[in-house]
Amino acid sequence: MGLVTSLGIDLAESWTNLVAGKSGIRPITLFDASGSHTRIAGEVNNQIREVAKQYISKRNLRQMTRLSEMTIVCARQAIEDSQIDLEKLDKDRTGVIIGATNSGYNGIEKNNSTHSILKGMLNSLSAWISLQCGFKGPNFTVTTACSSASYGIGIAYDMIKSGTADLMVAGGSDTMISEEGIGGFNELLALSESNHLTEKASRPFDKNRDGFVMGEGGGIMILESLESAQRRGAKIYCELGGYGIASESYNILAPEKDGEGMARTMGLALRNSGVNPEEVQYINAHGTSTTLNDLYETRAIKKVFGDLAYKIPISSSKSMIGHTLGAAGGIEAVITAKTIHEGIITPTINYETPDPDCDLDYVPNQSRKCCVDVAISNSFAFGGHNATLVLRKHRE
Repeated sequence: MGLVTSLGIDLAESWTNLVAGKSGIRPITLFDASGSHTRIAGEVNNQIREVAKQYISKRNLRQMTRLSEMTIVCARQAIEDSQIDLEKLDKDRTGVIIGATNSGYNGIEKNNSTHSILKGMLNSLSAWISLQCGFKGPNFTVTTACSSASYGIGIAYDMIKSGTADLMVAGGSDTMISEEGIGGFNELLALSESNHLTEKASRPFDKNRDGFVMGEGGGIMILESLESAQRRGAKIYCELGGYGIASESYNILAPEKDGEGMARTMGLALRNSGVNPEEVQYINAHGTSTTLNDLYETRAIKKVFGDLAYKIPISSSKSMIGHTLGAAGGIEAVITAKTIHEGIITPTINYETPDPDCDLDYVPNQSRKCCVDVAISNSFAFGGHNATLVLRKHRE
């Protein structure tokens, strides 16, 4: 697996800081945000460019956005972590699906219009991975707003199951930390404007939450059949049991008030995976830190799990790294897989004032050692594009 976040430019660094409950939220440096209502975000360390140079030629770097660089780094880390022998791999049957909301060609990039078509192509994110590695199987970019990466992982799962591909590089990467991105979400009143709180501004499920904090980065995993992984002696973090996707068909921006659409998606994921509600031992929540999302997701969890909802640990990675939009499902799938593999649930930090309407166990402020056999990861998006992944422990 590969992970690039505001808490680290690789899986090990990000995971260590997530377990420690650290925050990656800082004042924005990627553009002059002095005139913006929101002036904080979860930026990836600029050292990412130096890491990218290890994998990408100078010529290709000139053709790429900063987001493309992050995507390549994340994918190559996943490939290296999987210990795949690229020389022996059947590249005709190896594919790539990346979820994202944009190509990263924003105001910063547009100051230099060189290679503008290449930089503006949303499909370039998946294309560059194949070009770098020689993969010739299915290749495309999925965009369903903030559930993009989860959709991509689900589709990759289907391609493995159907025999369309033997191995898939799947996940998401995204950034919208730009004047246009921050300004646009400010217009929607979606972002926290608690700039003075900085690291404490992202506070999912807390009574005083006032909007999400933008993040950026990527989370990518290698999917293959169990037989394939066992044949090559792969390190198996967990199994992807299945997924559920559904459209709310309710409102372009707001989820259903009773959480029905979110609940339907979770229910589909459980049924498609052959998992009963009582088997779920952890939920990686969408948990954006907006007033409505956290309330409606809490209601949805109660609809699906009933009284069991009060016994299931739930946490939001966004409390530490911000909302990474189209990358969120990929990043959180990687975190959930690590949770299962390591037996540690990362916390929801900044949970200080309980909300009587959000009254579940959100693993407040400190990570928790816990054996997790089955977990779900939620991604809910503008447009009503909802997705839930089901992950479970691999047993020899």
